[in-house]
Amino acid sequence: MANSLTLEDLPSGSEASSSNFSKFIEVPRALYSHDPVWVPPFGLELKDRLSTSHNPYFQHAELKAWIAYRNGQPVGRISAQIDAQALKHHHPSTGHFGFFDVADDQEAAAALLGAAEKWLKSKGMTKVLGPYNPTLNEEPGVLIDGFDSPPMMLMGHSQRYITPLLEANGYSKAKDLFAFFLDIRKDVIPDVIKRLMNRFQSERRVVLRRIDMKQYKRDLDIILSIFNDAWSENWGYLPMTDAELKHTADGLKLLIREELTYIAEDQNGRPIGMMVTLPNLNEIIKKIDGKLLPFGWVKLLSWLKLQAPNTLRVPLMGVLKEIQNSSLGAAASFSLIEQIRQNAIARGTAFAELSWILEDNHRMCGILEKIGSIPYKTYRVYTKDLG
Repeated sequence: MANSLTLEDLPSGSEASSSNFSKFIEVPRALYSHDPVWVPPFGLELKDRLSTSHNPYFQHAELKAWIAYRNGQPVGRISAQIDAQALKHHHPSTGHFGFFDVADDQEAAAALLGAAEKWLKSKGMTKVLGPYNPTLNEEPGVLIDGFDSPPMMLMGHSQRYITPLLEANGYSKAKDLFAFFLDIRKDVIPDVIKRLMNRFQSERRVVLRRIDMKQYKRDLDIILSIFNDAWSENWGYLPMTDAELKHTADGLKLLIREELTYIAEDQNGRPIGMMVTLPNLNEIIKKIDGKLLPFGWVKLLSWLKLQAPNTLRVPLMGVLKEIQNSSLGAAASFSLIEQIRQNAIARGTAFAELSWILEDNHRMCGILEKIGSIPYKTYRVYTKDLG
C-alpha cells in the first residue's frame, strides 16, 4: 500500500551482533546524514552497549526495541527498558525509553512511542522517563539547544523537530542537563581562587597525582568510588554494580591518558576528588564514518596513539560529598581543573566540554562558570504518566 507505515518488533534478548540490531544501530544514518554536524554511529561501541552478553546492565535490566518503516524504508527506531536497579532506588514503577530517532513524521513518532508505552504498561510500569540510551550515563536526553556544533563522545545529537514530536505525544520536561564549553587556552581562574588553590597545595592539604596505568584497576576503583559518593544525591543517580564498574574500567582503558586523569588526596593520603578527561573520540569517528573496515581501524589506532585531539570531554569529576561545600572541596576542584587544563594545553588541545551537569546542580554550575565555561548545549529528559 502506498505510503504505508509498519513497525518491526525486534525479538527480546536478541544479540546486538544479529542482523536485526545491526539494522537498529544504522537507522540514524538514513535519517540524519544530511546534517553536517551529525556524527555517525560507532557500530563497535553500540553493539557492545546493546549486547545482553557483554553489557552488565542487562544483568538487572531488559530492553525491547522497534524499527519503523515507511514503504520499506527505515523512518525511526525506539527502545523501551525496565531497570531493576532504577525500580529499587527510584520510583518502583517507572520505565525508560531510549534510542528515539525518527523522521519528521508524526505518525511514525506516535507509533514508536505507542509501542514502547504499551510494552512498559504490560510490564506494570505507570510512568516513563527518557531518552536513556540505555542509561542516564550514556547519551541521555533530547538536544533542545546547541544544534550548530557536533556532539562530543557519548553525548547525543537530535533534530529540532524531535521535541515537538515528543510533546505532541504527551511528554513533558522532567529535567534539563547542561553541557559546558571551555576554551582551555584562556586563563580565567580568578586570583582569589588561585590563592586558595596555592595555599592548600603548598600546605599539602590538597595533593594531586596522576592516575597510575600500572595500577589502573586500583585507581579506577578509587575514581568510581568517589563518583558513587559525589553523585549519590543527584537526580536519577544509580550506583554501579561491581560488574558495571569493571566493564566501565575496561572500556575506558584505551582512552585514558595519565596526564589528563588525576586524583586529589588530602594531607593524610585519602582520595577526596577526581577528574577524568578523555579525548573526544567523535573527532575520528566522523572521519572514518563510524566504520572500522576496511581501513578505519588503522586511522583510529593512529589517532589514539599519535595525535593530539583538538577537543576533550570531561565525563567524570567530583569531590567527596562531605567536603563539597567546604574550602577544601573548592581547592580540590579548582586544582584538578587547572592542572589538567595546563597539561591539555601542552598537548595542543584547545577546547573541552564538561558534561553533563544537572540544571539544578548550582554548585558545579558555579564552579564551571567561574573558570569561563559557558553552557552551550542543553539536553532534556522527558517524562509521561502511562496511567
